[in-house]
Amino acid sequence: MRTIWRAIAGFFKWSWRLLNFIREFVLNLFLIFLVLVGVGIWAQFNNNQSEPEAHGALLLNITGVVVDKPAVSNKLSIVGRQLFGASSDPLQENSLFDIVDAIRQAKSDNNITGIVLDLKNFAGADQPSMRYIGKALQEFRDSGKPVYASGDNYSQGQYYLASFANKIWLSPQGSVDLHGFATNGLYYKSLLDKLKVSTHIFRVGTYKSAVEPYLRDNMSNAAREADSRWVGELWQNYLDTVAANRRITAQQVFPGAQGLLAGLTRTGGDTAQYALENKLVDELASAADVDQALIKKFGWNEKEKDYRAVSLYDYTVKKPASKGDTIAVIFASGAIMDGEETSGNVGGDTTAAQIRKARLDNSVKAIVLRVNSPGGSVSASETIREDLAAARAAGKPIVVSMGGMAASGGYWISTPASYIMASPTTLTGSIGIFGIINTLENSLDSVGVHTDGVSTSPLADVSLTKALPQEVQQMMQLSIENGYQRFIKLVADARHKTPQQIDEIAQGHVWTGQDAKNNGLVDSLGDFDDALKKAAELAKLKSWHRDFYQEDPGVLDLLFSNLNASVSAMLPQAIRVWLPAPVAQTAEALKAENEKLSVLNDPRHRYALCLRCANVR
Repeated sequence: MRTIWRAIAGFFKWSWRLLNFIREFVLNLFLIFLVLVGVGIWAQFNNNQSEPEAHGALLLNITGVVVDKPAVSNKLSIVGRQLFGASSDPLQENSLFDIVDAIRQAKSDNNITGIVLDLKNFAGADQPSMRYIGKALQEFRDSGKPVYASGDNYSQGQYYLASFANKIWLSPQGSVDLHGFATNGLYYKSLLDKLKVSTHIFRVGTYKSAVEPYLRDNMSNAAREADSRWVGELWQNYLDTVAANRRITAQQVFPGAQGLLAGLTRTGGDTAQYALENKLVDELASAADVDQALIKKFGWNEKEKDYRAVSLYDYTVKKPASKGDTIAVIFASGAIMDGEETSGNVGGDTTAAQIRKARLDNSVKAIVLRVNSPGGSVSASETIREDLAAARAAGKPIVVSMGGMAASGGYWISTPASYIMASPTTLTGSIGIFGIINTLENSLDSVGVHTDGVSTSPLADVSLTKALPQEVQQMMQLSIENGYQRFIKLVADARHKTPQQIDEIAQGHVWTGQDAKNNGLVDSLGDFDDALKKAAELAKLKSWHRDFYQEDPGVLDLLFSNLNASVSAMLPQAIRVWLPAPVAQTAEALKAENEKLSVLNDPRHRYALCLRCANVR
């Protein structure tokens, strides 16, 4: 018997030692991997050896989306590309300003003789961002260097950029997918009713339709009328830009659904031939034919077995010398929330700290606040506004450069500016406030769960599991109305108008940049370059340089963001391939809605937020 127990004990003893050995071996391997990654990144950052010169074309193979402020800096993205390989992630973020800087450097780079746009993995950007890239492409063309675009198919965003090229190639089996813009949102009233959720809505503003999904099962007439106006303006601007680039009429770019159908009928449904006949593209050519043309233009790369080119992601952009005074560039990109900044969102405390840092830095003579936000928490918006007002009071000019959106809270934080500049297609305004409180007393009652207790006043008896007391509801509505009056007074003081005048153009109304200019909400139309020039002018600077205030993620941030992205994308993608397209699209829409709601953390439940501004597709 003792022998048997010894044998069993020995088995477990050696099994335990084996497990410990495996655990230590795996941990040591992981440690070695981290060390190697760290050494590789250190070498990349500190490599003083001259890099081989780029020759031929700059290949603008943008992968993913273009944003003002990516979650991972461009420098770390390059390292990540070298360590983990090229990415085809449609949600990969690219810095708008890094792309424009690369194009502008290539313009004067003797080793770059042209640009090739390969946009098959470009997932899109807002119109002001694409317009800014297009401006850089036009500058490149004006220098005498050609821009070519090649693709099997072009989405609307891809074609917008391609229209800036000297020549556009399209596959004989391809298409240019122009169909217009639309907005779509989910409405939950029936769902909430079925779940017996009590939704308490507090709002001010005829057009403050952010709360409609909780009150209705469809869009109100007021919201439909307002959205139709600005969506139509965005589409018309798209058509006018493309038409001017292609030297054709806007009607020729998109003749409407019936006109498009008639044109396709004439070509027997041949979408590529239709694009050629309507001068949307210059030539139909196979990939092999396009390669031959590019080889003839840029030469042969024996190593890559392709035409001579350097990818945007491998092209080193030299940092300009820091001459003269400093103009601090501070980003407010994403929904505004209380606390510290998170990926894709504006942290009120983080942004306020950056503004304070710029205010106290004697070398900073002006601040450009780059706003690309639908708004968010009133509390966080006010935190940012106060520090911006303090910077202006300290004698530093503040210029707001509006990107794709500067709505609701995005406009709130813009009010202290010395000067506001927007793109014609910026979505701004949406001056209004709302609040939402959900309670589950009826839901719990339906399953036999009840809540009871005592309180010293109705104000103390506020709980998710109880009906919201009438006194609390009345106080909440008063708080929302007070916040709205505060909002319009801030705008009125900033724009030198009366609160009554602002109220007429407020009420939650969304305006394009052009309309905002006409209504006096912005000072002029222009892009980021114009904003920098205006800041230098207001600060009376003869020599200056820009300084982006943003923290670069560290080595571990890069490592774990790549690993996390791979793991998180793997399972959902594996599931999505088995789902019908409508089901998969609905799942994505629900995920997007959940992400919107996750930023609602205002301590007083007050929000200046335009949810529908980002829903254009």
